[in-house]
Amino acid sequence: MSDLAIGGVMPVAHAPARTAVVYNEAVVRKFTIAAMFWAVVAFLVGVVIAAQLAWPQLNLGLSFTNFGRLRPVHTSAAIFAFGGSALFGTSLYVVQRTCRARLFGGEALANFLFWGYQFFIVMAALSYVMGFSQGQEYAEPEWHLDLWLTVVWVLYAVVFIGTLLKREEPHIYVANWFYLAFILTVAILHLGNNVALPVSIYTAKSYNFASGVQNAMIQWWYGHNAVGFFLTAGFLGMMYYFIPKAAGRPVYSYRLSIVHFWSLIFMYMWAGPHHLHWTALPDWTQTLGMAFSVMLWMPSWGGMINGIMTLSGAWDKLRTDPGLRFSVTAVGFYGMSTFEGPVMSIRDVNSLSHYTDWGIGHVHSGALGWVAFISFGAIYYLVPVLWKRERLYSTRLVSWHYWVATLGIVFYITSMWVAGIMQGLMWRAYDQFGFLQYSFAESVNAVHPYYVIRLIGGVFFLSGALIMVYNLIQTVRSPSTARREALPAGVAVAGE
Repeated sequence: MSDLAIGGVMPVAHAPARTAVVYNEAVVRKFTIAAMFWAVVAFLVGVVIAAQLAWPQLNLGLSFTNFGRLRPVHTSAAIFAFGGSALFGTSLYVVQRTCRARLFGGEALANFLFWGYQFFIVMAALSYVMGFSQGQEYAEPEWHLDLWLTVVWVLYAVVFIGTLLKREEPHIYVANWFYLAFILTVAILHLGNNVALPVSIYTAKSYNFASGVQNAMIQWWYGHNAVGFFLTAGFLGMMYYFIPKAAGRPVYSYRLSIVHFWSLIFMYMWAGPHHLHWTALPDWTQTLGMAFSVMLWMPSWGGMINGIMTLSGAWDKLRTDPGLRFSVTAVGFYGMSTFEGPVMSIRDVNSLSHYTDWGIGHVHSGALGWVAFISFGAIYYLVPVLWKRERLYSTRLVSWHYWVATLGIVFYITSMWVAGIMQGLMWRAYDQFGFLQYSFAESVNAVHPYYVIRLIGGVFFLSGALIMVYNLIQTVRSPSTARREALPAGVAVAGE
């Protein structure tokens, strides 16, 4: 199906004449490889720290490998290394195809984006392992790396916006709106959250300008909007391109996609204070965050409905295309997470759920079910296209990956739901004399079996990723998957 028709704006029969366009696919291939490499790293470190939580003696007394230092490595590898590489790669692929234009800035700038971002990821991981960070909720790397990332991100915006400006297609497809919102808003979040005064240019130490409740407010303005724009808006750009392409159907409702975009962009900015219920933050600010969080339910489910209903008339493809199954399941997890989040933002529910493992289960239903699954679906679509393969090496392996990973998510989030609710109830239980009925140590001991189940879920999810890596390597290397009449590398046809 034509890239110009996936939004339902232009029927295929009225698409412009096919003209040869030389796209920059080399940088997309690099980001695709990096995304899968970092996925395995992130999931492996996640399994290690899950094991450390179940059996603390596995910390081994080594500072470089203890939970406190590996946890931010896992978080950053999952979000910024795996998720970020997937977003870079897919956005640079989508903007070229939907604009019928080669990337702005040429090969040199595109290569700088790739190597500059990978350098940041590696150095940030090393800084966490060595104990250098700004010590905030989202453990930011030291200030030198913040400056480097700012340069890379500004050039990313230049490349993306420059490509939009030189487009041959007058219409800007909705996926590009979501990618653009992700790029611009993350830039603002990064600058606002990381304003700091370095002690010296020769040391990693710096001081934040805000302190106390003001610093907490800034951190959760950053933290929740990082979820809203990095982990939601960017991956919605994937949804709005790759599901219609894989299904061979236009987006169910282009009008709904525009309403989804603008309502999401406006409302998400105000939701951060719901992370600070029952703190020193003013009550009106907490209530504002709760109100906007509940309102976010509507546009989020509008997007979910739009993604799922795009398969109208093409449901049979779920049986024959396991990669599409990943993408559609991801949209289901997106709907579930965006229902659970507003519920947890309500003050009375929050009094039970906050600071417990319920929050961990909620985060991972979004991170694994939504972010990882939509990325897997996009990568399964991209690899045969980028490497000029006729098909994937094995659809059976894709099915194995799907069911193993899905089982892993179910183990993970259900165990954390049970553990979190148990923790919340034990922490608020009083005896007949008005004293706390359980000590904190007793609550830790009570959730140990669920920590083991979480570890098993993580092992399943990691195993699925390894199956995917093997399948993709074989897709690229196996002669049986090669196209009979492959196009020259880097050359594609507009409207393909």
